Amino acid sequence: MREDWDEDMDLQKELQNIEAWEKEQKQVFFWEKLSRLPFMLLDKVTPKLIRDKLGDLLGEMGRFLQTGGQYLVQPKSVLKLLEQNRQQHSGTLAAGGTIDEPQGGLTLEQARELPLAIMDRTAEELIRGRVKFAAVQGATTGVGGVFTLAADIPMVLGLSLKVLQEIAVCYGYDPRTEQERIFIVKCLQFASADVVGKKAVLEELALFEREDKELQVFSQIQGWREVVQTYRDSFGTKKLFQLIPVAGMIFGSISNKETIEDVAEAGKMLYRKRRILARLNQKNMAINDSDR
Repeated sequence: MREDWDEDMDLQKELQNIEAWEKEQKQVFFWEKLSRLPFMLLDKVTPKLIRDKLGDLLGEMGRFLQTGGQYLVQPKSVLKLLEQNRQQHSGTLAAGGTIDEPQGGLTLEQARELPLAIMDRTAEELIRGRVKFAAVQGATTGVGGVFTLAADIPMVLGLSLKVLQEIAVCYGYDPRTEQERIFIVKCLQFASADVVGKKAVLEELALFEREDKELQVFSQIQGWREVVQTYRDSFGTKKLFQLIPVAGMIFGSISNKETIEDVAEAGKMLYRKRRILARLNQKNMAINDSDR
């Protein structure tokens, strides 16, 4: 009983940390108010080739929402990493407690029951690897300026979706389902939105686990073009300086690194909150059932 109480307190503390992070995201900074100004000039200074490529993001995101398209990942590699971290965690436990060894590899259902610390550790390892890869990729595609930038844009979109799907698996969610694909797009929107947009996304996601979520959330699929429009504007601004040949290596590396860092941070915090709330609700239901 004491252990359950301690676990509840830990979950509540972690939830408070996430809510504090959400509050920080809503704060209005002066530079954020000015960040929308470049959009008026963006179409004039961005070559048609890049504008067309950014416009293609609409179609790509639509395919991802509907079928997953070419971007769906298989959870096996993430589950394997989760299992490795679980085994390491199990080896460091005191003699008073161990984690049951699953037979035939870790499943997604078993991953949902792992300690939060293992989920966090696995997510951080994956994020570090993706951020490093994004920095190298940005530097490589930044060499040729506008010509190689056309290839960089779909790569970054694909990597953003990939890291969010991997984070989903870390916290026990199946990114291949339509529900999670919608949640992933909302994470993308949150990462690139301004303060007002972030607040709106958080309000939408607060309803995500409600029983009537199909009415509250799935209807929002009709607004996915607005989601990608926000992403495209923010992404296009970041890519503007990468148009300069050779110098684009530096800008490309920094831009891609920051993009994936922002996306990964949003994904980790939002998925982490969902898992914590799910566990707290589970415990509350168990307590209510025992009181009957």
